[in-house]
Amino acid sequence: MLVSCSSSKSTATQAEIDALDDLVNGKRFVIESEWVYPQMTNAMQQISNTGILGPGNNAGSISLIGNPNFLKIAKDSISSYLPYFGERQMNTGYGRGNNGGAIVLKGLIKNYEIEKNNDNSYNISFDANNKNENFRVYLRLFPNLNSTIRINSSSRFSISYQGHVKPELSKE
Repeated sequence: MLVSCSSSKSTATQAEIDALDDLVNGKRFVIESEWVYPQMTNAMQQISNTGILGPGNNAGSISLIGNPNFLKIAKDSISSYLPYFGERQMNTGYGRGNNGGAIVLKGLIKNYEIEKNNDNSYNISFDANNKNENFRVYLRLFPNLNSTIRINSSSRFSISYQGHVKPELSKE
């Protein structure tokens, strides 16, 4: 039996790598997610057991296809509407207003950091907040324009999203 180990070398084309470099360096892009991955807790498992999440979904992965969601970076600003499935750690008005408990951000970002990886993907992290919470956001962007988002909150369990990134057309 022959076993081969391959390196984690990128299979992206130079055009894909250049396009992602431009996207990241321009700091003007939008991510739309197709899947959300809540932190698996006893409460999420109980919700899953009711069948309310629908076919193909479970407590650890929920399809967002057909559901509006976005995370937009425009230079030093962020705006987002990301559906949230999970538990609160503190009472901060869950479901108050018309965001239904979603992660809604609109404002300036702080501590923006970019790191390019050996596979030509990027890790981007920054801080953002709304009137009730502070967030640490971690993005991973790949040359094929796939993306992952992980969000840590001051008052919610962490959550991750998987989707695609694309350029945000400038409104300047």
